[in-house]
Amino acid sequence: MPVNLPNLVTWLRILMIPMLVAVYYLPHDWIADHNKNLAATAIFSFAAITDWLDGYLARTLNQMSPFGAFLDPVADKLMVATALIMLVWIGRLEGFIAVIIIGREIAISALREWMARIGKSKSVAVSFLGKVKTVSQMAAVIMLLYHDEFLTLSMHAIGTILIYVAAVLTLWSMIYYLRMALPHAMKNG
Repeated sequence: MPVNLPNLVTWLRILMIPMLVAVYYLPHDWIADHNKNLAATAIFSFAAITDWLDGYLARTLNQMSPFGAFLDPVADKLMVATALIMLVWIGRLEGFIAVIIIGREIAISALREWMARIGKSKSVAVSFLGKVKTVSQMAAVIMLLYHDEFLTLSMHAIGTILIYVAAVLTLWSMIYYLRMALPHAMKNG
């Protein structure tokens, strides 16, 4: 495992996961719900920034590595899955939406692993649709964690709309990736 700045930033994102969970387990007499929302929003937002930062640093510092390429999406999926599960637990997200998003992530990760084994990983490389899905998903999670109003706008309502958009994009991108992989699956059974 190469120890470099981009990989350390990725590890930092993974270490933030228990912090996100812990915020909602703190007693109400220690921290008000509004402050829990602010803390969770700040943690998740910082994690989202580190998702961009580790890739930027790896490219800029020429410190890209197979381990970093493996760890980065794992860290992303762990953080998003944790946030979605916490949102279901605190009653801000329907469970079926979390299942769609987390299930797709598992399925596409497995598909990418299989495609890499048969030497066709470029067929299921991240698409523009996947990037749009990720942006809408991250924005939705941030708004749902914040939950309160911001400049008279209901972050919960906007976040709910965005998470449904993200769920549709999640299914659409999964179908896209499966269609890209289907010809190779027919050949390589």
